[in-house]
Amino acid sequence: MYTDPIADYLTRLRNGIMAGHDSVVIPASRMKERLSEVLKREGYIHGFKSVEHEGRAYLVVNLKYVKSGESVIHGLKRISTPGLRVYAGVKEIPEVNGGLGIAILTTPMGLLTGKEARKHNLGGEILAHVW
Repeated sequence: MYTDPIADYLTRLRNGIMAGHDSVVIPASRMKERLSEVLKREGYIHGFKSVEHEGRAYLVVNLKYVKSGESVIHGLKRISTPGLRVYAGVKEIPEVNGGLGIAILTTPMGLLTGKEARKHNLGGEILAHVW
């Protein structure tokens, strides 16, 4: 059992990218599915699917690479942790890597990128930065 499933999700993605894998298998949860939906929508991964093995649910996340073999994801950083939550109002949502990355937030409308949250005039908890 791990105490921070989102950090585990990001770490598994990071490790899969560093090892050059086409996909990574991650224990499933609704939050991880929503994170995968945001990453797919923003073009950082090809896609994902839910599978079940021996009674347990898993997500298979297909990583995305450019023709030269370099990953589309250059960095992943967990911002809000179980021990230190980080919240931001609509005016405090950070720009990641000069606008080339995304901040992923939990909002009353679900998981949104920083750009989507600003568009809907919502603040929330900043989960991670991806660039």
